[in-house]
Amino acid sequence: MIREVEGDILLSQAQLIAHGIATQDPFDSGLALALRERFPSMVRDYRHAMHSNHPRTGEIWAWHGVNEDGSTRGIVNLLTQGMQSQAKSARPVKASLEDVNQALRALAKLVRDEGVRSLALPRLATGVGGLDWADVRPLIQQHLGELGIPVLVYEVFRKDQKADEKLAA
Repeated sequence: MIREVEGDILLSQAQLIAHGIATQDPFDSGLALALRERFPSMVRDYRHAMHSNHPRTGEIWAWHGVNEDGSTRGIVNLLTQGMQSQAKSARPVKASLEDVNQALRALAKLVRDEGVRSLALPRLATGVGGLDWADVRPLIQQHLGELGIPVLVYEVFRKDQKADEKLAA
């Protein structure tokens, strides 16, 4: 079941938070920056994985860390954007619907395979990714709508405001 909420996704009680990034993302804007500030080890681990495995757009990279309260935080990075070039100063390019589609398919498989109980994600690929929400929303519905778990789409970001997620404790 997909539910749209407003609030700060970093305060989500969902088991997993998913978000879109570029293959060589600098984690310097939007939710990626907030995650880098909260979980610097995730970015270090991602950069190591990037150099070792050379991930491609349409893939996902899952990571688990520890929140400030000691609870486990799962984050799934959806590779929805490529890069302008391989140069160190290259910037991410606009996301593609094909890559978003593939990443959401991989995310749904991970959720099923791992028995994930709840998932939160922003309006995927519509910020830095540059896509139109009217094009991305049906893909989220297609891949995540029938998982049988709460899927929380954070439509509006409100810093430090906990969303009314209605998740069972």
